[in-house]
Amino acid sequence: MAMNLKDSDGDGADEVSEINITPFIDVVLVLLIIFMVAAPLSTVDVAVDLPTSNAAPQERPDEPIYLTVQDDLTLSLGENPIASEALQAALDERTGGDREQRIFLRADETVAYGDLMEVMNGLRNGGYLKIALVGLEDPNTATAAAPAQAQATN
Repeated sequence: MAMNLKDSDGDGADEVSEINITPFIDVVLVLLIIFMVAAPLSTVDVAVDLPTSNAAPQERPDEPIYLTVQDDLTLSLGENPIASEALQAALDERTGGDREQRIFLRADETVAYGDLMEVMNGLRNGGYLKIALVGLEDPNTATAAAPAQAQATN
């Protein structure tokens, strides 16, 4: 038999001094469900078309090294056509063996992404890790950025 040793007034309005964690567990479970639903939505699968760039143009070196991939996948180093097998030797000759120089890679917009990656992998295998992708400047952002830059310099 159990006995109640508490002093009570007999009205039944005793305060409970234990911690009630049930509301806390409910909140945690709701947050868990929200994050479980939101996590798959955070991945982005969007088709992109990247022919123009709205980034501010950066200063060009005195003698940039341009490697061009044309629409028929032929390569040109500067103005000279070059075979893909001779690319490494031609780059070494042009840079004097300095693999720290930046290579500016231009490609026709009809060149497939995979084909462009093959050219970039060839550059990387040759030791040329500084590759800059060249794109067209968006004329709308170039005219809008010019007044903003002029105001910033004044």
